[in-house]
Amino acid sequence: MLFGIATKKDDDWWIGVTNPDTPHLSKYESLMFQGNGYLGIRGSLEEHYLNEKRDMFVLGTFDKFKNEATELPNLPDIVNIEIMVNGKLLSLNHGETTNYQRGLNLHNGEIVRSFDWLNGKDKLHFEFRRFVSMDNCHLFVSEVKVTPLSDNVRLQIKSGIDGQQTNGGTQHFVEGTKRLFNARFVQMQTQTQNSLVKFALTEYHRLFLNATELTLNPRLQIERRQIFANYSIDVEKDQCLTFVKYANVFASNDQDLKDNVSMDCLCQLKHVGRESYQKLLEASSHVWEEKIWQDSFVEIASHNNKPQIAVNYARYQLFANAPCDYSKNIGAKGMTGEGYKGHAFWDTEIFMLPFFMLNIPSYAHNLLIYRYLNLIGAQKKARQGGYQGAQYPWEAAMPEDAESAPLWGSADIITGEPMKILSGSTEIHVTADVAFGVYQYIKNTGDYSFAKRMGYEIILQCAQFWASRVTWNSEINHFEITDVIGPDEYKEHANNNAFTNYMVHWCMRKGAEIITDLRQNDLITYSRLNKKFDMKKLVKELIEKSSMLYLPAPNENGIIAQDDNYLSYKKINVNKYRTSDNISEIFKDFDLKQLDKLQVTKQADVLLLLLLFEDELPKNIIKQNWDYYEPKTIHDSSLSFSTHAILANDIGLYDRAFDYFEKNCQIDLGTNMGSSVKGVHMAGLAGTWKIVIEGFGGIRAVKDGLRIQPHIPSTWKHLKFSLIWRGNKVDVLVTQTYFSVISDGKIKFIYHDHIYHVEPQERVLIEI
Repeated sequence: MLFGIATKKDDDWWIGVTNPDTPHLSKYESLMFQGNGYLGIRGSLEEHYLNEKRDMFVLGTFDKFKNEATELPNLPDIVNIEIMVNGKLLSLNHGETTNYQRGLNLHNGEIVRSFDWLNGKDKLHFEFRRFVSMDNCHLFVSEVKVTPLSDNVRLQIKSGIDGQQTNGGTQHFVEGTKRLFNARFVQMQTQTQNSLVKFALTEYHRLFLNATELTLNPRLQIERRQIFANYSIDVEKDQCLTFVKYANVFASNDQDLKDNVSMDCLCQLKHVGRESYQKLLEASSHVWEEKIWQDSFVEIASHNNKPQIAVNYARYQLFANAPCDYSKNIGAKGMTGEGYKGHAFWDTEIFMLPFFMLNIPSYAHNLLIYRYLNLIGAQKKARQGGYQGAQYPWEAAMPEDAESAPLWGSADIITGEPMKILSGSTEIHVTADVAFGVYQYIKNTGDYSFAKRMGYEIILQCAQFWASRVTWNSEINHFEITDVIGPDEYKEHANNNAFTNYMVHWCMRKGAEIITDLRQNDLITYSRLNKKFDMKKLVKELIEKSSMLYLPAPNENGIIAQDDNYLSYKKINVNKYRTSDNISEIFKDFDLKQLDKLQVTKQADVLLLLLLFEDELPKNIIKQNWDYYEPKTIHDSSLSFSTHAILANDIGLYDRAFDYFEKNCQIDLGTNMGSSVKGVHMAGLAGTWKIVIEGFGGIRAVKDGLRIQPHIPSTWKHLKFSLIWRGNKVDVLVTQTYFSVISDGKIKFIYHDHIYHVEPQERVLIEI
């Protein structure tokens, strides 16, 4: 079974469950996340259960306490609805539940749950619906329909705002103002403890008996950090009671704030609350269809629809978590849970940015503006280390922060003491990764306006940092980079990690090229940047140090050493760790100090390097390094499978490529119910798309432009997709025997070293 969650044979846009399965609620909460790039809500059930984790976040509203890492604060809960039937509390753990179905519609982000519930002599049908609006970033709407099937009942409904939520026990919000406006609007005002971001959350309820709206004023219940509205109503057999909840959230750092959080929140809800659930859902669905899905098309005709569902799910989560403005980024788990505290990593530039660049470039543009704003913190971090330029944080939260990575992790299995987390100080390749992402965006989109305003400066700040970070080694007569963590995080004190050194070399060389080009072709931009850098001095330093930076070359067997010592370390059999359902299984046998001296790789390291610089290395070198490193890689990171799948497809290992594709799909959607409980894996989801489009679809941005060199799995009839290349929409169809390309503008692409020119609306067909 590929998925651990239910799918529908005839529906490519639905995931769900067909039984309550309350012991595994946390995984379903992550998978059924709803969001719009501003507001994110986990798919917790309306009624409470022991194993739940209710999380709601507003992107960019970080808070922190002394000696703790900055994190997105878990907002008061607005999802809750408590229902009593003749004095008995609705719970799927009591009574008998039949005809249960709960699913997330990936096409419009609506969750629908329905079931029959028998408790004693009372049998009722329940239907729950809810969505986070893509049309109104502040809005959440839910609807509950209750129909007694056996007898008349008295229903008591309690719904409100529950501020007794925490981040793993940490309460980020002070006790705030709670009140009722106009006898109908329930509101809570609060603010974060340290960052002092103010919030207002408001709810409005409407009740209908069959089609008739009821006029019921709520009985207010106020507790510490809680405010609830209570309703009681008698419902006859076969009548339908409909309860609609309208809720919205405003924060004091909102860019669209007009008055204050309380008044804006209340005024908007007074207006929105006049509309029906269905009309508001249609408005949200329209945005999904017109502004997202029409510009992000992927169709897979396969022996079953699971690959299609997987890529649809990946795209849904990426768009639901993508920031709706430029002051924020995507966390490693987005807003789907508390994992990684909402922090952004190198995952954004290396794994997620290509998805947005080739679908809706404006999203990629916003993500990179965040990195431009983050120069403040990055320059601060560089100065703290005694370096120049900008050193990007390994974990980024607020743009002005120098570093947000926690200092301590889990216990060492040998000493029993907490292990110090070194990534914030030594996993520094992120600074080259950010520059790489910026340049890829410029090359893919042709957005030279961004390049001149922000992009070139980001690259030059990064290049200047690296020029100050490299050190001279007189024994080898080269500059080198010592004491770092590369993508393989099991090697915590590596010297000359190949991935890092090659990325740094690229960054310094690219910085020198930019300065030279601006001096020759754009003196206005050159002069503006010269006020921030001594461009003449910097270009000289970049040329000198990049030309003398040590780059591990393939040895006599074609192997690029992962670092100075990796090839000399002891080899062990890693099969049991590769096949385990649980990540970090290896830590039951070894601690990090021991892993540091073994030929065991956490995730793609040298192989990722070979993928990013594939057009600079011969294919036989890629194959030789695959043969060496792939058996030693245990994939203890969601970032690993996609790289291996794409490389396997490139070198003709087609069955292995599809196997890695399926493994990547199972990171979140698989049968391991312990995965994803703290949030889904955003880079892994981006990896699903990357395997389909960059791997099977053969799409690459190489040195000479766009390359299309597809090869789809043998079980697929065809793959159709669209992409945006330098402002032109390109439609690609790949079958087992040919592929075709149509563009709405003039483009050219490369296929097996041959350049093809495509005129507007012309269909170019190539036999494979």
